[in-house]
Amino acid sequence: MADTIDSYRTITPYLVVADADDEIRFLETAFGATVTSNQRNTDGSVMHAELTIGNSQVMLGQAGGQWRPREAALYVWVANCDATYQQALAAGAVSESVPEDKPYGHRNAGVIDRNGVTWWIGSPIVPA
Repeated sequence: MADTIDSYRTITPYLVVADADDEIRFLETAFGATVTSNQRNTDGSVMHAELTIGNSQVMLGQAGGQWRPREAALYVWVANCDATYQQALAAGAVSESVPEDKPYGHRNAGVIDRNGVTWWIGSPIVPA
């Protein structure tokens, strides 16, 4: 678990997904996430996990009982949009949109992971 309140940002995404272990593996492979906490229910499913991606926290839990899976869309800022997009595809995501330069100054792509979470991947446009 995070050591201090300083490790949390003002807004922390919380994902409730159909397969939390699969989501954790995806986040580790696609975005280099590090698991900082992972508490499990008596059946072995993820009750509450916290991961760090870059300087941000993501919390997630296994859907079940009163907690139904919820769709989400998140924007992750990375150094290289194209490389991260390829990593996400290799980790099992499907393409929502290929990397391209946008008029607002970002290079942007989108993927959808196996739990239905949309990840918008952005990086600065690198001048030619």
